[in-house]
Amino acid sequence: MFKLFKRKSKREKLEEKFKKLMQEWHKLSSINRAASDKKYAEAQKIAQILYNMKHEAA
Repeated sequence: MFKLFKRKSKREKLEEKFKKLMQEWHKLSSINRAASDKKYAEAQKIAQILYNMKHEAA
């Protein structure tokens, strides 16, 4: 209940965006290969940012 007012961290926002892009990539993979590849590339950039954030904190 108290999470209602909690702001999302930058990492949480990036994780949600990554998840959304991967879902779009999966939908497009059977329809439009070029658009699918673009979504996948965007998702990989976000994955790299998340990876770097994880290793900076450690």
